[in-house]
Amino acid sequence: MQLASGAATERTRRAFYRLGRIALDFALPPLCPACRVPVDDQGGLCAGCWSKLSFIAPPFCERLGIPFVYDPGPGVLSMRAIADPPAYRRARAAVRYDDIARTLVHALKYADRLDLAPTLGRWMARAGRELFDRADALVPVPLHRRRLWVRRFNQSAALAGAISGCVSAPVLHDVLERTRSTPQQVGLSRSERERNVQGAFRVPPDKRAEVRGRRLVLVDDVLTSGATVDACARALLRAEAADVDVLVFARVVEAGGAPI
Repeated sequence: MQLASGAATERTRRAFYRLGRIALDFALPPLCPACRVPVDDQGGLCAGCWSKLSFIAPPFCERLGIPFVYDPGPGVLSMRAIADPPAYRRARAAVRYDDIARTLVHALKYADRLDLAPTLGRWMARAGRELFDRADALVPVPLHRRRLWVRRFNQSAALAGAISGCVSAPVLHDVLERTRSTPQQVGLSRSERERNVQGAFRVPPDKRAEVRGRRLVLVDDVLTSGATVDACARALLRAEAADVDVLVFARVVEAGGAPI
C-alpha cells in the first residue's frame, strides 16, 4: 500500500512539474543558454551554437579519453597516459571545453540553470556508454560544505542524477566527501592543482561498505589537469572500490591534440 501511495505521489509530482514547465515556457519563451536567441525547447541550443559544440569521438586515448589528431589504431595510449598514468581506469568526456561548453558549464554552475542538467547528462551518458557495461554506481565529485551552502547545489550531483536516469545506475551521493575547502583551481599549474587537492577527499568510515568491491563512475563537469578526479579516485580506491572510471561533460584539450 505504501509503494502504491509513493508511486502515485511521484506521478503527481511529475504532472505538476510538466504543468509548471508548460506555464514557464508560455510566460518566458526558452532561449539558447549560450547566445540567448529563442529556441524550441528549454535547455536546447540554437542551430548556430550546436554547430560550434565540439563533441569528442574516436580516435582518442583509451586511458585518458584525449582525442588524437589521427587514428593510431585500437587501444593506443597517449604519451601522457604512459608517462603519468592516473589512479582511475578510464576517462571519457562528451565535448571539448571550448567557448560554447564553457558558457553551458558556467550557466549550470553560477546561473542556477539546472534545466541544462538533463541535456548535458544525456550527452555524457552517450559519451560514457562503454563505462556503464560494468558500472555499479555513479559518484559525483563533492563540494565542500561551505561552497555547497553558498551555491545551494552541487552541479556534479545534478549531472549524475541526469545520467542515472539514462543508464539506470544509482547515484551514491554521500560516500565521498571533501574534507577541506580548497582554493579555486583556475589559474593554477598542473603541479599546483595536484598539491591543492592532495588529501582533500575521503570516504567516511561508515560509508566504506557501500564502496568496497564496487565498480564506480566518478562524475564531474569539467576535466582540466585531472588532479581533482585523480584525488577522488585515490580516495575511493583506498576504501577498496574495485575500480574507478571518470565521466565529465567537457575536458580541456591542448591545441594540436594529444601526442602519441
